[in-house]
Amino acid sequence: MSDTFLHDLINIIPVSMTVLINNKIVYANMAAAILLEADSAASLIGRPVSDFVHPLDANRSNQRLNKQGANWANDPTQFRLRTCKNNLRMLLVASSSIQFGGEGAVLLVGMDMTAQSEISEQLRISEKNFRHLFENMQDVYYRTDAAGIVQMVGPGVRTVLGYEPEEIVGKTAESYYPHNEDRDAFKAAIIKDGKVSDFPGQMVRKDGRVIDISISSKAIYDDAGAYAGVEGIYRDVTQRKMLERELQLLATTDTLTGILNRRAFLEQAEHIFKTSQRYNNSLTLLMLDLDYFKAINDQYGHLSGDKVLTRFAQTVTLELRDSDVFGRLGGEEFCVLLQQASREDAISAAERIRQHVQDLVLHATSGEQFHLTVSIGVATNLESDKKLGKLLERADKALYEAKRSGRNRVMLDL
Repeated sequence: MSDTFLHDLINIIPVSMTVLINNKIVYANMAAAILLEADSAASLIGRPVSDFVHPLDANRSNQRLNKQGANWANDPTQFRLRTCKNNLRMLLVASSSIQFGGEGAVLLVGMDMTAQSEISEQLRISEKNFRHLFENMQDVYYRTDAAGIVQMVGPGVRTVLGYEPEEIVGKTAESYYPHNEDRDAFKAAIIKDGKVSDFPGQMVRKDGRVIDISISSKAIYDDAGAYAGVEGIYRDVTQRKMLERELQLLATTDTLTGILNRRAFLEQAEHIFKTSQRYNNSLTLLMLDLDYFKAINDQYGHLSGDKVLTRFAQTVTLELRDSDVFGRLGGEEFCVLLQQASREDAISAAERIRQHVQDLVLHATSGEQFHLTVSIGVATNLESDKKLGKLLERADKALYEAKRSGRNRVMLDL
């Protein structure tokens, strides 16, 4: 093998190779010139290696290059260096003692690791940021296997459920559901769609308190495409749910009496009316109006009037079934919808209500006692009633007849 061949081979190798004698460069291949951003390999000859080693690595470099003896080698390690254009590079360097031109010398072989170092640093920073996010997120990250066993859970579980992560790992996710139907619904949604977003449910905290949660998760699969479990996050939305319930209550409840307001009553009544038409079920409306209520307000004051309305609503509620719907349409006018009740049953219920209201002993804010009566109109749905409005109209007509006939009575629309 000729010297020319070896020289050409060394120059085309994409690895930096330099030879040092007394820590000065006496040989450099083309890759070394490219690495050090020199004009040519020849321009490097005679320059001390310390011109390129970063000051922070100078001491370590000297210790590796100034070893005594004829046969030694240094394992690869990383060094920072400055190029001829003062750019920073990260170099993976190995070195060993050699003979060069009959003299003892040092062979340096180096690979440019700058890009890899930057990637590693970016990965390190990314991992650091991820860990910081993971450790501080309020949501709970989790992953289960195909059997529903928790494989991993984030530290947010301390806040949400009151458990340490290691107390959760190895347990079934189902263990923390107070209602099996919640977990079953979640499983069914995952199987059907492969994922869920803001899925509602409840869990039991370590202290026994039941909280509302929102889950966003997806199914995971193994390399063969088989179902391997679920991963996702869940969060405590108890306060949000409480606020939603309060807003729903405010939107549907009469604030004075606690029964349905006009809009909520009519919505429910409309739904029940359509169902009764579809299945030919009996349906009866009681339209109730307090007698001489304006006189009560005028004589005893509006505060006493409000107490009358509340007491009246309580009295009527005691006479109703769970399936019946009771609402305040406005002022002193109320309405009751009776499901699956015969005309005779409806009249009987109306008479009981009328009698109990008549028997009430009420007290004004001044302490004075007084009594109350109510007029009630009754109407049962007919095949000709295509809309709820017709039934309401007939019940209102019967109420008008009860008022016209002397009040404190029940009248049936015929």
